[in-house]
Amino acid sequence: MTYERVRKSIENKPVKLARYEKFNKPLPRKYGKNVHNCRRCGKRAGVIRKYGLLYCRQCFREEAEKIGFRKYN
Repeated sequence: MTYERVRKSIENKPVKLARYEKFNKPLPRKYGKNVHNCRRCGKRAGVIRKYGLLYCRQCFREEAEKIGFRKYN
């Protein structure tokens, strides 16, 4: 079960909820795959971060011409 589902099932029991949140609260991510997401579609896989683009590879292919990139081959 996910954190949210368990939390919802015990939210009426304050003692259990406090103990659950103390030991099972997910940590905020500072690095890794799950930190950055595509600014257009929201996907987290295949994100191009170079030059601060933050587009997934599929959205980058569609938006590249508008942004100013050119295809040379």
